[in-house]
Amino acid sequence: MPAQDPLEIILEVGEECRRALRDAGDATSLQAVRQDVLGRKGRLAALTDLIKQAPKERKGEVGQAVNGLKKELTDLLEERTSALGAGVASGGSASVDVTLPGTSPDVGALHPLTKIERHLVRVLASLGFEVTEGPEIEDEFHNFEALNIPGHHPARDESENFYLRGLPHLLRSQTSTVQIRTMEANPPPIRVCAPGRVFRPDTVDATHHYMFHQVEGLAVDRGITMADLKTTLLIFFKALFGDDVGLRLRPSFFPFTEPSAEVDVHFGKKGWVEIGGCGMVDPNVFRSVGIDPDEWTGFAFGLGIERLAMRQFAVPDIRYFTENDVRFLKQLD
Repeated sequence: MPAQDPLEIILEVGEECRRALRDAGDATSLQAVRQDVLGRKGRLAALTDLIKQAPKERKGEVGQAVNGLKKELTDLLEERTSALGAGVASGGSASVDVTLPGTSPDVGALHPLTKIERHLVRVLASLGFEVTEGPEIEDEFHNFEALNIPGHHPARDESENFYLRGLPHLLRSQTSTVQIRTMEANPPPIRVCAPGRVFRPDTVDATHHYMFHQVEGLAVDRGITMADLKTTLLIFFKALFGDDVGLRLRPSFFPFTEPSAEVDVHFGKKGWVEIGGCGMVDPNVFRSVGIDPDEWTGFAFGLGIERLAMRQFAVPDIRYFTENDVRFLKQLD
């Protein structure tokens, strides 16, 4: 026996749902119908399976029919709700059961990126790092020169940064700027972390955005080595993801650290994931802020908060974090 056409199924379900909404005679029965028709596991939700099952050439047609029916039934529900409410107000036959539980208002919650950022800061604070912040609009000295990025470096091109029109300032491209301001204002030893937003004119796609969040870590003291950096990162990631997490440092290059490394974290079956960069503070960076590199050494690391959040919440697209879609945000509440 041939399978029933999906459009016929949608028509049949639509007629049954319309009849149920029209037959609801009071607020209690209307609420029950609403749950049965438009609830998370209601009849309309079940119709979405028809879209998945439809042949490729018919997915658009079936999807349009399901969405059209959803809008029609939502409008009909609002119409019936208003009609029953008017009946109560005018002394009609509709009644209100005062023993029913009330409807709670929507309550706000922290954004998932804020949750991750605060968790990172708490872990770093437990390791002795103080939280500090810096301006998002920076001058070229703090964003480039003090970080050992000379004037001819391609990272300073207009195509790589958001410069302010007519001013020698830009939206900071990294939270490393906070390192410079901290070392200018405080003598060593130093141990700080700096969460915040950074801005780069990247093409927006599933893994890139022109605005994203980082957390920067800096430690300056006598005798600090690369071993201290790796140990700190390992303790940090174990506190975040559990004792089974793996850490790998791959040789790399950053103008403000020497030696430098990319930070990869192993998430079991998900394999290695690049999380950020790190390294020993370059002597030229120390000299730019008046610290003697022969007496003091230090390490620095920068981690992408969105990348950590995408792994933590299994989010496939970085754009979801900035679209203000309440349906998405509620799933991560």
